[in-house]
Amino acid sequence: MAQHAEGSYYIPQGSKWPIVGSLGLITTLVSAGNWLNGSTVAQWTFWLGLAILIFMLFGWFGTVIRESEAGMYNTQVDGSFRLGMSWFIYSEVMFFAVFFGALFYTRALVVPWLGGEGSGAMTNEMLWQGYMPVWPTNGPANVGGEFKTISAFGIPFINTMILLSSGLTVTLAHHALKKENRKWLVLWLAATVTLGFLFVYLQAHEYIEAYTELGLTLGSGIYGATFFLLTGFHGLHVTLGAIMLTIIMFRSMKGHFKPHNHFAFVAVSWYWHFVDVVWLGLFIFVYVL
Repeated sequence: MAQHAEGSYYIPQGSKWPIVGSLGLITTLVSAGNWLNGSTVAQWTFWLGLAILIFMLFGWFGTVIRESEAGMYNTQVDGSFRLGMSWFIYSEVMFFAVFFGALFYTRALVVPWLGGEGSGAMTNEMLWQGYMPVWPTNGPANVGGEFKTISAFGIPFINTMILLSSGLTVTLAHHALKKENRKWLVLWLAATVTLGFLFVYLQAHEYIEAYTELGLTLGSGIYGATFFLLTGFHGLHVTLGAIMLTIIMFRSMKGHFKPHNHFAFVAVSWYWHFVDVVWLGLFIFVYVL
């Protein structure tokens, strides 16, 4: 690890982890593409790529943790971490904004246009005469087949309560950390992790029901595509957030965080609150409206 003078900006030594991560990422993506095209060897190289990525994450984050615990980061580095996390969350906001935009464009503009509104009158008469511009839709001529929608006040409502509760528990954990109450810090984090993985479990159960009982799939027209796109990516973010919270919990057990120095905890809590807010919008626009 590189040393730094008091008051100067910490510059780490050269690291092998970026190239290791790049190799793991390209191996995973190329293998996934070949796997989808029928390659049997690609199945094995895909898992190899994932293993390389996991190895890189453990190694790189381990390096950062050791440097942090050794006191090698000053307020300038902390500010860089905060700025980097802020821009990362902003990119995630834009990521979901695109998908919410696609949903709005489809529901508010495309479906009415195909139904004959505005300049779409000729399109409706010539191509899809009789198409009813209602939502949810399986597309003109029922290209998506028959399906049923998922009630907002079943599993989705329960999951909403779960995520809102997890936002409260992670906030309580933060307060416990600032008060140096290690016991309640770990307990509230454990509650947050449990709620996060419970959300993922219930969403998986919802997907199974949608596929097996409701006929709702990715091929169920634009409704099925947007439904699984939005909920699936959000579920992935919840899974990643729960994994990060689990790591933070184990670090808390080892006494890594102090009331005046715990940005790793703050960064993950920012991310978790972001996931909560996205779900509220998703619940309203995908399930309720």
